[in-house]
Amino acid sequence: MINDIPVFTISLDFELYWGIFDKVPLVERRQYFQNTRRVIPEMLALFEQQKIKVTWATVGMLFAKDWTDWTTAIPALRPSYHNDQLSAYRLKEEFGRDGSLQDYFFAPELVELINQTPYQEIATHTFAHYYCQEVGQTVEQFRQDLQAAQGIAARQGMELQSLVFPRNQFNEAYLKVCLDEGIKTVRSNTSDWFWEQTVEDKLSKRIFRTGDAYLPLGKRTSFPLSSLKLKEGFPLAIPASRFLRPVDGKRDILNKLRLQRILSEMTVAAKRKECYHLWWHPHNFGSYPERSMADLKVIIEHYKKQEQQYGMRSLSMLGIYEYVTGR
Repeated sequence: MINDIPVFTISLDFELYWGIFDKVPLVERRQYFQNTRRVIPEMLALFEQQKIKVTWATVGMLFAKDWTDWTTAIPALRPSYHNDQLSAYRLKEEFGRDGSLQDYFFAPELVELINQTPYQEIATHTFAHYYCQEVGQTVEQFRQDLQAAQGIAARQGMELQSLVFPRNQFNEAYLKVCLDEGIKTVRSNTSDWFWEQTVEDKLSKRIFRTGDAYLPLGKRTSFPLSSLKLKEGFPLAIPASRFLRPVDGKRDILNKLRLQRILSEMTVAAKRKECYHLWWHPHNFGSYPERSMADLKVIIEHYKKQEQQYGMRSLSMLGIYEYVTGR
């Protein structure tokens, strides 16, 4: 029987341009990603200082040094999306000739910095920001993607044991493949209807997902660790609680509402001996890095209060797996 304890978990989807290449032209986001690269060491320093355990779900392509190195790491089988604009592999042809753009695609030194920082877990966001619910791709293509992710991480002496599905396209049919390829735990979505089947992403779902960040539209977001069940042949699925939305540069009232919602949910989780799982992309700090870091410090300070008052613990996704399984 699992002894329920209050837990604070952070998982980050580390992508750089691989995460939004099909949505936003690079020319519009160069400063944004330069800011992102600068703010990551600040996040790491804060996490180390306050002993915050964080899972960094990292796109495997970020491990590569450059396009030449990237070419040596890619799998033989690539996703055959019906919409070929979704494939990350087309970006080499578009951007590979301009060496000045490499910092938007590769970050081996940041990956190593994360790995060397205490309390941090390097996990995977798949090798090529793989979309597991898109039409056309196959389970064997996904398997080779994960093998490529593990392969490029192994070159730096890392083993990837946790996974976050890109665009939250959680696909239960692919979970056995995850376990086969060394993944012990995955992030799942909340049980609210507006987080189901995110590939469809209807307007009504987007409206409710956004509104729920400021007002209680969905169910309670925290959960007891005893509710997590490890099924034979599957990795442990750990639900997300809340997405830390980017700072809104024009609406301070919304910034305060979203922050207050997170803090109050953390308090509820601490009092009820439940887990609160916060997530975001490091590049969400790219537009307003100083204000974003100030908000993060408020969240961490609030966690430290819950730690003192209710014994709340900071655990990575892998740490939760180890606690639940007694390993």
